[in-house]
Amino acid sequence: MTNELVLTDARVVLGDEVILGSVVVRDGRIADVSTGIVAAGEDLDGDYLLPGVVELHTDHAEYHLRPRPGVHWEAMPAVLAHDAQMTSAGATTVLDAVRLGSEPSNRETVTRSARRLADAITTAAAAGALRADHAIHLRCEVSAEDCVDRFEEFADNPRVRLASLMDHTPGQRQFGDVAAFKKYYIGKGLVSESNVDAYVDELLHEARLHADRNRHAVAEAARRRGIVLAAHDDATTEHVEESVGLGMRIAEFPTTIAAAESAVAHGLSVVMGAPNIVRGGSQSGNVAASALLERGLLHVLSSDYVPSSPMQAVFQLVADGTIRLEDAVKLVSSNPAKAVGLDDRGEITVGKRGDLVRVRTHALPGTPEHPAGLSVPIVRTVYRQGVRVA
Repeated sequence: MTNELVLTDARVVLGDEVILGSVVVRDGRIADVSTGIVAAGEDLDGDYLLPGVVELHTDHAEYHLRPRPGVHWEAMPAVLAHDAQMTSAGATTVLDAVRLGSEPSNRETVTRSARRLADAITTAAAAGALRADHAIHLRCEVSAEDCVDRFEEFADNPRVRLASLMDHTPGQRQFGDVAAFKKYYIGKGLVSESNVDAYVDELLHEARLHADRNRHAVAEAARRRGIVLAAHDDATTEHVEESVGLGMRIAEFPTTIAAAESAVAHGLSVVMGAPNIVRGGSQSGNVAASALLERGLLHVLSSDYVPSSPMQAVFQLVADGTIRLEDAVKLVSSNPAKAVGLDDRGEITVGKRGDLVRVRTHALPGTPEHPAGLSVPIVRTVYRQGVRVA
């Protein structure tokens, strides 16, 4: 039996234009895209119809698993709540970040959380309980002694699609300013003010012992398995050149223009956080995503720590006059899909998956960051392979 969805009277966002028209999804795939309004089907009343967001970097599953310091939520309900939140924000494909590697004082807690989270994602997906299509993104803290062991434990899970090599050692990359590192970790409740200096010393010691060796070992293990590799927080051309030598295909959150320029020159896809666009800059004081976009150095936006931010960034970029809607949408749909080899989605094109989002916008007065006004997207309906999921 054929399952068919017809959506009409929509402003359909295609790869190179926006049309007033109709889309037909048949048996999960886009079967027709046409201009004009048809009599049959669901009338979208002129709302936008976008391809679903393909999310490469979100930490929010971990927040649901540990909603407060010392509180550990049941893993399956945590994953289901995370899934509902992401889908309602327009995400139809989500790569859930699972953190591997930690400092000695927190090692058992982090490892236990990673196991619970990965098991819950796998179980929920197998049970058909998830609205979005979920994969796993292994965030590997290379300065941690146990990084390689933990990677080997998780890497053969068939849902693992991406591995990023991170090094949050104070004094370099994201935290080139040690004072900024201390402020961030104290503010997050991860360390007390009285213990922060000792904590920094411990991390520096761990990095000297393990970072370089683990970076190479994890990269080699990922390449053997065909897992896409991402560099994280590269700050210099030397960082980027090392990343390229290790087989990276993605540059997550380069912290300087020089690093982004080098990444693009070497053919890497550059990922920045959508909150950086919405807020008007980096919360860590690093390069603004808008500065990279202006220079043609930005390919992908991820939600990072705010699930609704990719869709918000798309429409705000248009309201600011920075970019056309069809090009803004590529930053959260077709570009991230291509970056991790998901060539069957991310575009409203015949033959692609029917992963679609209906959006209406609401205008608000301007702010200092966005003086022309705010354009707030309201996600009204989300379809995954032609089936309504939100």
